[in-house]
Amino acid sequence: MVILPPNRRALLAGLGALACLPRAALAEDIIDLNWRDLVSDGETSIPPSMQGLFGHDETDGLFSEQPQSNGVRTDWNGLVVSLPGFIVPIDYSGTGVTAFILVPYVGACVHVPPPPANQLVFVTTSKPYENSGLFEAVTVVGMFGTASMSTQLADISYALSADFIEPYRA
Repeated sequence: MVILPPNRRALLAGLGALACLPRAALAEDIIDLNWRDLVSDGETSIPPSMQGLFGHDETDGLFSEQPQSNGVRTDWNGLVVSLPGFIVPIDYSGTGVTAFILVPYVGACVHVPPPPANQLVFVTTSKPYENSGLFEAVTVVGMFGTASMSTQLADISYALSADFIEPYRA
């Protein structure tokens, strides 16, 4: 039996096709994160000053600023992760959202002061996601990393480049 060397053209075509696959398809494992995974050791995922305040009157003025975070976790930088949360839209293209803040609970960044920066993820997607409205629960899968950015709504410590977004399923 004679083994022939690979055809250069076929090899290049195969590598080109591989580059077109979504990053998630290339990942051996998708890491399932939850919001507690994003805070530093010893820090709670929802600051004590905000626990039990969801649905409070915005006009009371008691908690009008974003609480400080005590650092970020870099354990998952450059890895493909899955993280559930709620959409707070930032940018649209046509009928879909292309950039949004993923938040851990309904009302974060809008009805109550935003959570600490290490509890917010800035998500971008090349394929607009047609969400059903403000605060839709979704699961986002894509490349994750630390970031330091500020929007009109809050400071944000993490970024995620979405490979796909789907409605949350419990």
